[in-house]
Amino acid sequence: MRSMRTIAAAMSGLLLLSACGVTPGEGSGGGSTSDKKAALVIAQGGLGDEAYNDLAYKGFKAAAEENGVAGRPIESKDIVAEGEQLVRTAAGADYGLIADLEFSHADMLGKVAKDFPKVQFAIVNAVVEGPNVTSVVFKEHEGSYLAGVLAGLMTKAANNQKVNADNRIGFVGGTKSTGIDKFLIGYMEGARSVNPSVTFDIKYADSFGDAAKGQQIANQMYASGTDIVYTVAGGTGAGVIQSAKDTGHYAIGVDTDQDAIAKGFVLTSVIKRTDLAMSNLVKDFGSGELQGGETVSYGLKEDGVGLSEMKHTKQEVPADVLAKVDAAKADIISGKVKVWDVTEQGYPDWAK
Repeated sequence: MRSMRTIAAAMSGLLLLSACGVTPGEGSGGGSTSDKKAALVIAQGGLGDEAYNDLAYKGFKAAAEENGVAGRPIESKDIVAEGEQLVRTAAGADYGLIADLEFSHADMLGKVAKDFPKVQFAIVNAVVEGPNVTSVVFKEHEGSYLAGVLAGLMTKAANNQKVNADNRIGFVGGTKSTGIDKFLIGYMEGARSVNPSVTFDIKYADSFGDAAKGQQIANQMYASGTDIVYTVAGGTGAGVIQSAKDTGHYAIGVDTDQDAIAKGFVLTSVIKRTDLAMSNLVKDFGSGELQGGETVSYGLKEDGVGLSEMKHTKQEVPADVLAKVDAAKADIISGKVKVWDVTEQGYPDWAK
């Protein structure tokens, strides 16, 4: 007999799917007559994070409308615990594509995909084997390397009131995991390549949706002499950016262009084109070209990651610093520089 907790989770999943227009045996809602239906499972932090989830949904939604696909987001207050029930319910409700943004769902998605062989599944930030699963991965370490080059040079910039004499830059991660540390190690490697003596202030918030905690952590960092903090923590990062503005320092945003959130205080943003990935995924699904069973990778070469245009800070960055960032980008694209990928190579000795 199933426990009351399991039943409650199942009921919660059904209610959430119904709220999103996903009811088993019925159409997708919204008045659409499309026979192609796609669902996007929103990751921790939810919609409104101004980062990972929002950018992915933007691409997903636009592509669905452009390609005659009925698309719906699926959210939950506990997407980790309820994920499997939500995905199973959507798969049983005639959804032909279920794209999952929550990396912790990797193990369960492989099992669910086997039970629904006629449904196409996709997962971001993880690799799942299966003939009907498309794995979407990003070379976040490449974009983070460029941010590290920029931060490593800017922390020593002269005549800039937002930096100080301490040769130290920071990083705030949502959780301690290889997925987050993929950003961190790339950032550290880039900074060390141009500033071998730079030191790092590294903290984890254990949350992707707690802006107050992000602000508290960043306040402590800036007060201790750190002058540039890279945040990879979803909605928690909003607090880091607010702290940068309040204390007169720099933050580095992530996933989407967050530069305008605090104009002049977000040095740059490491953009991760989840919108492009979701757009391509939905487009291929709508045209019937999505086959599954492959891993699609987006890096600098594919324009899948990179730095923002720095519209509000570029005038504060010396020309020689910008030139070194551009040179690093060219070296990575050409293969001259291979950025360390902690998810494949483990941790380098210098980071242990």
